[in-house]
Amino acid sequence: MGRVSQPHLRRMPVQQRSADRLARILDACAELLDETGYEELSTRAVAARAGVPIGSVYRFFGNKRALADALARRNLDSYAERIAHRLRELPAVDWRGALDAVLDEYLAMKQTVPGFAMVDFGAQIPVGAPAAGPNHEVADRLAGMLAAHLGREADDGLRRAVLVAVEAADALLQLAFRVQPSGDAAIVAETRELLRAYLARVLD
Repeated sequence: MGRVSQPHLRRMPVQQRSADRLARILDACAELLDETGYEELSTRAVAARAGVPIGSVYRFFGNKRALADALARRNLDSYAERIAHRLRELPAVDWRGALDAVLDEYLAMKQTVPGFAMVDFGAQIPVGAPAAGPNHEVADRLAGMLAAHLGREADDGLRRAVLVAVEAADALLQLAFRVQPSGDAAIVAETRELLRAYLARVLD
């Protein structure tokens, strides 16, 4: 389900067996977040669910916050991979199709990926607190992918516009999922229209 970048790990897995164990640990963390929430999450519970010794968890993570951060990083890597796959199927001039891919893949992950509703791309710990900086990283990755797809430079203007779009979409999609647990379709549709109208001035 995508790589886990180094800053959130005490050590990087070298052998495939260690990588598989790390993936099981993060899968267990995601499942427990959905079942019990962050407050009840513990490294011991994660180890038990993953079927690994507690020392295996501490080999990679110092505490449960580091676990949640690594899960968020894996989610972002997986999201980027999913979008890249969608973009390969689109004409290079179709930025609206690219925008649809960005929204659709987020919604799909929100509805299907364990733990995503709690941490998405940045753990909001305590629950509900704004995560520090993940939208900037999401926007930076999306701007780079969009620029490459369109054959243009990811200049400051494009990066700023994508950041504003990501911040707006984040707030509106949070609203959509507050109104309806599965995501209110009408609010999602309005979000799509708003983003298209806003981004048209820099992408048309």
